[in-house]
Amino acid sequence: MRSVTYSMGVSLDGYIVGPDGDFGWTEPGDDVFRFWIEEIRQVDVHLLGRRLYETMLYWETVDDQDPSLDEATLEWAGLWNPLPKVVFSTTLSSVQGHARLASGSVAEEIERLRAEPGEGEIAIGGATLAAEAAAAGLIDEYRAMVYPVLVGGGIPFFPRDERRVDLELVETRTYNARVVYLRHRVKRQ
Repeated sequence: MRSVTYSMGVSLDGYIVGPDGDFGWTEPGDDVFRFWIEEIRQVDVHLLGRRLYETMLYWETVDDQDPSLDEATLEWAGLWNPLPKVVFSTTLSSVQGHARLASGSVAEEIERLRAEPGEGEIAIGGATLAAEAAAAGLIDEYRAMVYPVLVGGGIPFFPRDERRVDLELVETRTYNARVVYLRHRVKRQ
């Protein structure tokens, strides 16, 4: 069965964006950007909430003929653009590129995707969407790229549902920007 992963940049105090909606502190260095490129190679489909989808639309319009773009940027765009995406939104009526609007709940979509053939991961982007999947017990791995900043509030990486989830540390890495990658697998009872 394909695993469901939740992976995002997070402040040391646990937020994906600050109280003002800013996430500029997650600007990746070259080594962190290379990590994200390698991670997206493992993904078969990406589930996104509306806000993250709208942020990631930038990559749908990156011009691969632009001479100012470096090799890594072009590589990321080349992987991201053809990747199937499922967007969860109550306000959007259409989406672009290789995206489709979700036709069911997060749980229904994940179960449908798990039933399809494929070995790549089902990735979740966006804390609100991940919280729904977590509440249903559908996340298999949490992957946090922890940045050395305290933002003091905002949107939390982990859901605040007062539910205990036991995790097993699978991997850690430290990057040049003093960013630490933490990969944890959910322990199933």
